[in-house]
Amino acid sequence: MDGEGGMDMKELEIEAKRANLDNVLAFVDGELEKVDCPVKIQMQIEIAVEEIFVNIASYAYEKERGSAVIRVEMEKEPLTAVLTFIDHGIPYDPLAKEDPDVTLSAEERKIGGLGIYMVKKSMDDIHYEHKDGKNILMFRKRLE
Repeated sequence: MDGEGGMDMKELEIEAKRANLDNVLAFVDGELEKVDCPVKIQMQIEIAVEEIFVNIASYAYEKERGSAVIRVEMEKEPLTAVLTFIDHGIPYDPLAKEDPDVTLSAEERKIGGLGIYMVKKSMDDIHYEHKDGKNILMFRKRLE
């Protein structure tokens, strides 16, 4: 960690395509392992990372290839991972989607939307904004 109460920040810029998911997960896992993140929380974060990165890879860029930036920051007291995903694709707010009706059986439910719903439920805070031509999705998860 650097500086008094400062945040340690690492960033990965990578082409937004599904084939790069493993690289993204390896990058995030490496940062979580540095702070001895509990396995259960690491798994929740991995699911969220996969959901969000695959969303960007699938929808952000129509024809041309584009990149995504994944930023991992650690806040202290309480130890919290802050993950930010940035892309220059078409504006898309996954949080604007209505939550699925989880009281319905799987067959009755509309397809899709469950992944981002699970992310919302498992993270402590999640926030989207479209700014300066960029999609910025940030989530936080306490690690202790």
